[in-house]
Amino acid sequence: MNKATNKYGGGLRYYLINGITLYRLISSLVLILLISLGQSDIFKWLLALSFLTDTVDGYLARKLKVTSLFGARLDSVADDLTIVAAMAGVVFFKMAFVREQKAIFILLLVLFLVQNVLAFSRYGKTSSFHTYLAKLSALFQGVFFILLFFLQQPVYWLFYTAALFTAADLAEEIILILLLPQWKANVKGLYWLLKNRRTA
Repeated sequence: MNKATNKYGGGLRYYLINGITLYRLISSLVLILLISLGQSDIFKWLLALSFLTDTVDGYLARKLKVTSLFGARLDSVADDLTIVAAMAGVVFFKMAFVREQKAIFILLLVLFLVQNVLAFSRYGKTSSFHTYLAKLSALFQGVFFILLFFLQQPVYWLFYTAALFTAADLAEEIILILLLPQWKANVKGLYWLLKNRRTA
């Protein structure tokens, strides 16, 4: 099913799902505003809702079969902005934790920047691979960030697990960018890409 069929055949469902994603994009800007105002209580509830909608829109898009290239790109931008807002919240509200784990945060930041610079230089836009590793890392990230702001102490094993999956996801996406000359959405992962190339 092509983009146009998905868009117009899906009708209201298409706009509803992309509307949820658009909400997450806009809410990330509101989250930044809440940080600047020092509103940590409102911030944590809105952040939790943003991560929840991240799970909902992707699931509904696949369930209702109204996925599209536009939706994939919008979802990627909303995901990145939500993570940026969450990290900004950690820096402003949980600075002691950032200092304690600064080596891991620096490593993840470097991988994130490299991945995005490569994507923009090769495709002129962010990647939207939505690999299985990306979905797993997003799940662990969301749970960790929510618990970090709602609990008094960080859940360290969850942080290290989220960091490990995030690093693996970013490294895989860097390799995928180097292997794929043309922008492509919804790539399962490096294993499936190489498998398809061998059988092609």
